[in-house]
Amino acid sequence: MNRGVGAFVWQLAVGLYLFANGVLGIQNGGDFAIIYRAALGRGDITTILVTVTGVVALIAGVAVVIDLFGIELNFINTLLFIIAIVWVVYIVFEIVSWVRGVLFKGDTLFHVIQLLAVHLMVLGSLLSASKKFER
Repeated sequence: MNRGVGAFVWQLAVGLYLFANGVLGIQNGGDFAIIYRAALGRGDITTILVTVTGVVALIAGVAVVIDLFGIELNFINTLLFIIAIVWVVYIVFEIVSWVRGVLFKGDTLFHVIQLLAVHLMVLGSLLSASKKFER
């Protein structure tokens, strides 16, 4: 696929972000653990959510990087589409947490906007990597 340098770097960064957060999530840590624990407390449900989200993020990171290097696998487009939907649900979960004041007590609106922007960049990369959204 013909990509500009900026698009290449953007997609590589998002792939690495997802991969790293996936590994941390599987280890029951990282961003996912912070968000779920702040909203739900500690418990089995939180541990399951952190692990599942970590696995999804890890797979997404690998899929984004595979797409970046032009490796064609039949299931990648469907996988990226499904992961994009999961990511939207994750963003909604986080927004609800912010609105409820559970997650970022005392943080400024600008910090919340910054975190939302990161999640939207991830979502944008997933959507651009998925061929389901090509014109």
